[in-house]
Formats: sequence, structure tokens, C-alpha cells
Amino acid sequence: MKFIFKAKDQAGNIKEGTVETMSKEEAIAILQKNNFIPMMVYQEEKVPKIIKDIQKIWEGIGEKEKIIFFRQLAILIDAKVPLIPALKAINDQTDNKYLQIVISEVIQDIEGGVTFSESLSKYPDIFSPMMINMIKSGEVSGNLQKTVVYIADSIEKNYRLSSKIKGALFYPIFVISVAAIVGFVVITWILPKLTVMIKEMDVPIPWYTQVLISLGDFMASYWWIVLIIILGLLSALIYYIKSEDGKKELDQIKLKIPIIGTLFKYIYMARFADNFGILLIGGIPVVKALSLVSEVIGNSVFEGIILRAVDEVKTGGNISSVFQKSEDIIPPILTKMVRIGEETGKMSEVLRKISTFYEAEVDRITASMVTLIEPILIVCLGIGVAIMVFAILLPIYDIAGKL
Repeated sequence: MKFIFKAKDQAGNIKEGTVETMSKEEAIAILQKNNFIPMMVYQEEKVPKIIKDIQKIWEGIGEKEKIIFFRQLAILIDAKVPLIPALKAINDQTDNKYLQIVISEVIQDIEGGVTFSESLSKYPDIFSPMMINMIKSGEVSGNLQKTVVYIADSIEKNYRLSSKIKGALFYPIFVISVAAIVGFVVITWILPKLTVMIKEMDVPIPWYTQVLISLGDFMASYWWIVLIIILGLLSALIYYIKSEDGKKELDQIKLKIPIIGTLFKYIYMARFADNFGILLIGGIPVVKALSLVSEVIGNSVFEGIILRAVDEVKTGGNISSVFQKSEDIIPPILTKMVRIGEETGKMSEVLRKISTFYEAEVDRITASMVTLIEPILIVCLGIGVAIMVFAILLPIYDIAGKL
């Protein structure tokens, strides 16, 4: 059992920490044996696992909260605040209950003699291998503050890149989804009512009008079957996409879609350059850095190329030679820039310029997409409305004019 204590040393300084023993009496005895005067000793109350799991599901820890955590930690370390008091200060001000639990457990680990990086490695769903290795490198080199800043910068850039593509795709997906729902409602309930008069007149009608009438009658009778089929297909698609094979296929499709594929490529290349550069600055060896970058790149196609570069570097080769063999994915400019970095020994500086260039390209493409998508969607919706008017309302007016 762990006991948390507050005690005075011989100089009158107040000390806080934990003692691991079988009883409170033994904890007090250990403190007294080490010339401490116990002021407060109580058993540590561990958060039950079920409570921790509920907090994790309910709140989780998002990218923004990670950015804030590492930014605040960097500021406190730079202000010469020791690690444990810095973590306690961050824990006191955070509103995320699950993050509070995690930070408390990390503090307890450090007080028990575990290193900061080892403690964070117990939470792989929050702290990636890249973060752990960066912090481990900072601990060894004594540059923990700079390392923490690099991690915060990396998370922020990755978050910003992901947000840009989500923002660019959210609007068209939202409009298409609403249009699909409205179309389903119109065809199922409104269209059959509009075509009642045409069917009652029993007059010749164009084939396209007959198609819509038949479609409306079918949907009015069997809409629930169609809805079940649609939901089943969507569920099957989501399940497949989440599988290993589905993810790989989706990653390939992403890169082949016009305009959007280019946007994805630029995001992955900016992510590669930024994360690889930060790892090199942090003192991580090239092979290890490439392996870590392959895990955070976010695309299996790019991951495969980077892993091939890892194998090439292990045998004394160059990263640029692997990139050159994948010119259908990696543009020549990136290959040439990486080669310059290899030849001059200024890889981290070159990678920073590459990251800046591709981030600017991402901004340019997303701005263009937002400008182009809106008129395209308006035209598509207009065509859908025009088909309804041409196939249903015009025949109704034509019949009414002959009466």
C-alpha cells in the first residue's frame, strides 16, 4: 500500500511524498528513521478502474488538451519549477477529469522513482511513441523544456493540418447528407401525392415521368426496406473501412481523388517533414526517427515508403533514393530537398522549409476548394430540382391546360 505523507526535515523544511509499506504505523516509523517529523500520513486512494474507464469514455483527452498540457508544462519548467510541482499545478487547473486522473498517477509514479517518460508510456492511447521518445531524449540530454515545446508544436501543427482538411470536407458532406435525406423524404411521401392527379387522368405521359411515378409508388410501399438496405450498406462500409484491408484501400483511394488527393498528399508531406525534423532536433537517431514518423503519418501508403527508407538507411543508403523510386506519390521537389539535406548535413533546416512550403500549399488548396465546392453543389442541387419540375410539374400543367 502507498501512503502519502507531509513531514518536516531537521532543517524545518516541509517535504511531501509517498511511502510504500504495509501499514500507516510502518510508514510513520520509516519517516522517523530517516529523521523526518511526520505531520500528515494517509493511505493513497486509488481511482477504481471502472471510474477511470467511464471518465475516459465520457471525456477522453483531445488534441487541444494535449497542446495545452505540454505548453503549460514547458512554461513551468522554463520558470525553473520542478517537474512534480509543475504537474501538480497543471492538474489543479485542468477541467478534464480523466486528464486529472492520468496526471495524478504520473505524479505518483515519479515520486516512486519512475522517470517521466516511463510513466507516460503507460498511457499509449494518450501519449504516442514519438512523444515518449522525445521526452526520454530530453531527460537524457537535460533539455526537457525544449523537448516539451517541440512536442507541443508538433501536436499543434498536426491538429491544424487535420482541422483544415476536416473543415474543407465538412461543408460538402453536410450538404450532400441533407440533400440525400430531403430527397428520400420527397420521393417517399411527397412525390406519390403529386402524381395522384396524373394517374387519375389516365392520359399518355413521358417515359421519364412514368419512371418517377413508379419510383414514388415503390418507395411509398417499401421505403422501410430501402432504409434498412441503406443503413446496412453504410454499416458494412464503415466496418470494412475500420478493418486493416479497408484502411489500406481507403488510404490508396484518398490519394487518387482529384484535388482532394493532392490535398491529402501535401498534408502527409508536411506532417512527415515537421515530425521528422522535430525528432532530429530532439536528438533521436535517423532510423528511430523515421520509424516513429511512419507511425504518426496517418496513411499506409506513405508509411510503407518511409519504412522502406528505414531499411535503406540501415544498409547505408539514402532516404532520397527511396523517395525517387516512388515519384507517383512523392513529388520530385521533396526528393531533391531531402537529398540536399543529406548532402549538406542540414536535414532539420531543410525539413523545416519543406514543412512551411507544404503547409502554405494546404492553405491555398483548402481556400480554393471552399470557393469551388459551393457553386458546384448549388448546380447539382439545381439539376435535381429541375428534374423534379420537368418530369412531374410540367406534365401536370400540360394536362390542366387541355381540360
